[in-house]
Amino acid sequence: MSNLKKITVLILLLGVVAGGLFVYNFYNVFFNPNTAFNNEKAFLFIPSDASFDDVVEQLSPLLKNIEDFKITANKKGYSIKGGKYAIVKGMNNNEIINTLRSGNMPVKISFNNQDRLELLAGRIAAQLEKDSTAFLSAFKDPIFLKDNDFNLDNALSMYIPNSYEVYWNLSPEGFRDRMLKEYKRFWNDSRLKKAASLGYTPKQITALAAIVDKESVKREERPRIAGVYLNRLRRNIPLQADPTIIHALKKEENNWDRVIKRVLNKDLEIDSPYNTYKNIGIPPGPISMPDISAVDAVLNAENHNYLFFVADIERFGYHMFAETHAQHVANANKYRRWATRNKILR
Repeated sequence: MSNLKKITVLILLLGVVAGGLFVYNFYNVFFNPNTAFNNEKAFLFIPSDASFDDVVEQLSPLLKNIEDFKITANKKGYSIKGGKYAIVKGMNNNEIINTLRSGNMPVKISFNNQDRLELLAGRIAAQLEKDSTAFLSAFKDPIFLKDNDFNLDNALSMYIPNSYEVYWNLSPEGFRDRMLKEYKRFWNDSRLKKAASLGYTPKQITALAAIVDKESVKREERPRIAGVYLNRLRRNIPLQADPTIIHALKKEENNWDRVIKRVLNKDLEIDSPYNTYKNIGIPPGPISMPDISAVDAVLNAENHNYLFFVADIERFGYHMFAETHAQHVANANKYRRWATRNKILR
């Protein structure tokens, strides 16, 4: 064999070896398992403004070889997208990149019984990416409120307490808009017809339901309490609901942490649209976020002749109901004596 042929064969052999090494390395970098954790899955929360270094920092404890991940990300042109992602045990770099590209997964969030928009913003911020200030700003946006026939007094009624699936990096405005859709879905034809038959708007029903919610933790009793308030409204009698006085006192002082165990006669003089001892009708907005059961209790209120109720001292959590003022005074005196004896004061 001539020297030229030998050189040619050698070059070909070197090419084959080099090609084989390239394929081997390529396969190892792209397709060999590269996870270093023992659980079935590991979750990443990538902020919307994250840099590649931020992603690498989160992934470093989870991968065997972070350099191979970097090479794969570069070759595949990985573009960072915020969200929650699940890295499955045994994934290779190619699969990890594909997941980070298109595997943003929803999270389940929940909220209930928030008394103010500020508390709701804090509750949501604890479950999603943005902070409470951003959520509160979206909730109070005057243009959004005006365009959708809400105001600061009744804006809380738009948020239906429940569990929802959303993306972790959903913007505050996106979350707010989603809740508006849920609000419209909640107020379906059936509920709208029931509200109309009572002569009230959904916002008024929610405001009344918030009082019912505060009055009783017993769901089975709420339709009866709702019936009392509807009877009073029909007869143009003030609701005289203590929870509205508590709300008015806290609102006037801007002290929402204040604990008020017992409403006193002097408290009933407070000048507030939430004072249902002085003002006839439903307050301008909900004093809290009512449970769905409380809303449905108002829409499906019990039909009776009761006009009064007071806490039942023999069945804690329940109430004694009365049709006449005289019956109510007797029940109320029982409660006052018990409350005084047990020092249930402020």
